[in-house]
Amino acid sequence: PRFEEIKKEVSSYIKKIGYNPASVAFVPISGWHGDNMLEPSDKMPWFKGWAIERKEGKADGKCLIEALDAILPPSRPTDKALRLPLQ
Repeated sequence: PRFEEIKKEVSSYIKKIGYNPASVAFVPISGWHGDNMLEPSDKMPWFKGWAIERKEGKADGKCLIEALDAILPPSRPTDKALRLPLQ
């Protein structure tokens, strides 16, 4: 399906810019209808879920909110000055 074509293209691009495609969750969604956003959609039975591998471990899920929850925040140096950009 089209999703696999897009996944292949994006994987190629993120590899070029230095990221590991195996550590990126690809989730087909429909923001218009809310499919696969907060809960798995029955309108995409072909999608069995996403799985990622990274040095901190593995993660998997079926919808976008689970992929967002699986993102590990970067460690912040607590011994440095706080920088807070304002506009």
